[in-house]
This record gives sequence, C-alpha cells and structure tokens, in this order.
Amino acid sequence: MSQPVPPANQPNDAQPVGGNPYAGQQPGAPTGNPYADQQPGQPGAPTGNPFAGQQPGPYGQPGQPGVPFAGAPFAPPAPARNNLGLGLLTAVVTAVVAAFLYGAIAGAIEREVGYIAIGVGFLVGFAASKVGGQNPVLPVVSAVLSVGAVYLGQLVGIAIILADLVHQSASSLFIDHFDVLTKAWSEGSDFKTYLFLLVGAAAAFGGAKKAA
Repeated sequence: MSQPVPPANQPNDAQPVGGNPYAGQQPGAPTGNPYADQQPGQPGAPTGNPFAGQQPGPYGQPGQPGVPFAGAPFAPPAPARNNLGLGLLTAVVTAVVAAFLYGAIAGAIEREVGYIAIGVGFLVGFAASKVGGQNPVLPVVSAVLSVGAVYLGQLVGIAIILADLVHQSASSLFIDHFDVLTKAWSEGSDFKTYLFLLVGAAAAFGGAKKAA
C-alpha cells in the first residue's frame, strides 16, 4: 500500500539533520541568532564599537579612524635668546659683586684662594650668557671682565688687611689711597697671583659656553 504524499505547497516538517537544528530551515527564516539572521547587503547589528562600520582611510580625515591629535596645531619653538646689551650689563654687575665677595673672603683669611677665583669667573660667564643668549661676543667679554673682577677682588682683600694695620676703614683706603693699594699689589704679586687671573678668565669662558 503506497504512503500518501504531502502536497507540494505544504511545509514539510523536516527533522534535524546531523544534529543541526537549522539545517532544514528555509533561507531567510529566523533562527533566533541576531547575527545569523542578517541578510547580505543589509546593515549589521550594532556591536558597541563606534568605529566598527567605518571604512579604512588616511589618518586625520574627518569620520575616519586616525592617530589622535594628528591634525592638532603645535606651538613653534621659542626663539633663541640673543640680547647682547642685556648680557653685557649682567656681566658687568656680576663681576663687580663677585669681586667684592672675593676680596672680602681673601681679606678675612689673609690669603688668596684659587677656587674662589675660578668661581668668580664661572659666575660672570654663566650669568652673561644665561641672560644674553648665544652671542659669540659674550664669552670673550666675560673672560676679560673676570680678569678685572679677580684683580679688583685682590685689591679689596689688600685694603681689608691694611685697614687693620693703619686703623682705617677699608672703604677709605680703597677710595682715598687706591694708588697705595695698586703699589702693594704689584710688589706682593707672584706667579700664583697671575695664575688666578688666568684661571678666572678660563672659567668665565667655559661658564658662558655652558650657559649658552
């Protein structure tokens, strides 16, 4: 006896094939999986990633993923300092102050100290270039001023030493008897005295280069 054949327009209750419950479904039928039910050409389901649907493109284009801050403007580098006049003024003021400090120390201990002369020169050159910039004139001028600062400091030291001997103030000796101080310096100077002048100049030149 033949089995009845179902009509062609009636759905056939297909059984799962190979354990796959979706194998017998018609194309386009819902499966319960929101990603499996998408049709070709239709927009995909949201994934939570705002850049997932964007097309790759060059960095920095609107609407395209790119490097952060790719189009952000950056400030130009600061211009180099080059104020010769202010640098020279700073060198002169620093030399005068350093000279009196050097003289006060030398007069208190009654002898010259080489590393203080080096410190005077370095301070003059460093301050000049720090304020005036990279002008090539500043190291040379600083070296010359440092020689004058060390020499002036030695005279101040002599004035302090002589002030105790003649019972007169050092400032009075420095102003009223400057010739006496210079004569005492020339008579008491030796190789070490001139060496301190040279090392002060070298330190000023090096300090100016370091600051620039």
